[in-house]
Amino acid sequence: MTPGGRAAFHTLGCKLNFSETSTIARDLAEAGYARVGIDEAPDVVVINTCSVTEQADAKCRNAVRRALTSNPEAFVVVIGCYAQLKPSEIASIEGVDVVLGAQEKFNILSHIASQKNETGTMTVGPIKEVRSFIPGFSSQDRTRTFLKVQDGCDYFCSFCTIPLARGRSRNASIADTLAVAHKAVESGAKEIVLTGVNIGDFGKSTDETFFDLVRALDEQVEVNRFRISSIEPNLLTSDIIEFVAQSEKFQPHFHIPLQSGSDAVLKSMRRRYRTALYSDRIREIREILPQASIGVDVITGFPNESEADFETTQSFLLNQPVSYLHVFTYSERAKTTAPRMSESVPVEIRKERTKILRGLSLKKQRQHYEQFLDTTRPILFEDAVEDGVRFGYSPEYVRIGVDAELVASNVIVDAKIEKIHAAGYASASPQLVQ
Repeated sequence: MTPGGRAAFHTLGCKLNFSETSTIARDLAEAGYARVGIDEAPDVVVINTCSVTEQADAKCRNAVRRALTSNPEAFVVVIGCYAQLKPSEIASIEGVDVVLGAQEKFNILSHIASQKNETGTMTVGPIKEVRSFIPGFSSQDRTRTFLKVQDGCDYFCSFCTIPLARGRSRNASIADTLAVAHKAVESGAKEIVLTGVNIGDFGKSTDETFFDLVRALDEQVEVNRFRISSIEPNLLTSDIIEFVAQSEKFQPHFHIPLQSGSDAVLKSMRRRYRTALYSDRIREIREILPQASIGVDVITGFPNESEADFETTQSFLLNQPVSYLHVFTYSERAKTTAPRMSESVPVEIRKERTKILRGLSLKKQRQHYEQFLDTTRPILFEDAVEDGVRFGYSPEYVRIGVDAELVASNVIVDAKIEKIHAAGYASASPQLVQ
């Protein structure tokens, strides 16, 4: 493909994927490709896949069809976790030209051809040989950027394919990470979200620690806000919690995976903590950051999860002072050990349990929001506008909506929180005289 063509990107899955897509997009832009939407007849389409759920796999197929509807001659490249795990399956999809694995995805330019391949080709090496780390940051939303600080995972939980798709835990040095963070700030971002597969594991490959990174970013990067994305409870140390509490940049917001409130299920999942440690982390946060946002990941319907186990999880979450839940319905994944367990929970029961916990999440979120009613908080407003409403977030991750005509994007404005809406946000009056 001659440089100067049009390239589109479609990203599925996690924040880390969005960061990597942006890195690849910048590489293609430097080679002369103009970035366009997937429906704008692109010459090249890069689909960055997820493989956490079966639905994510189906979304990859839908993205390929969408790309070829826009331009039947588009050169389609598929990368990401699904590509590493099931390259033959993707290569057999009509219209896919190239499938690239974890080691090859940052070398897309060398795989783009001037015309479509008759059949999909694969360049996917063994994941155990992947050792390189490519830093990057997302750039589609100039307000908030996702800074990739770590990749891979050494945990091998019984339900998870990520170690098989991304390899061992690895990272760049703190010095190199700071250099990328400075570039993110230069791009205009006012908030940087630290992201990775297992970010608390940062430093294993460079003899440093995640806490070292947090302190260095706080001291050396001139940005308004940092947030820590999902971090394992056994890696969230007291030092990190205390540092966030006194920092003017790191926001009072933690997202801590639980997965189950039953210790028996946690053992089956091969998680590296039990509920007692999790409770201790929540208590420690609440003691010094009583209004912080605390998010929780939970999986329902894991094999061998009895009705008693689910009730234990429900009770545990009900009694924890957390702010919201991300609830996932368990789905069997090839090459993991969980599907071989003796008792599979019927899908309809899994979905019913998910519905129950999502209802609990709405209650938890409302309780979190209510403590800020009639208070004024600094809100970072974003680009997106829905039905004339511009949205932004407080430091405590309260989603705020105001009349889009009253505030611009990518600005921090004090706003008085007035009303909580069933749609999951609060309305506010911006204080326009600063």
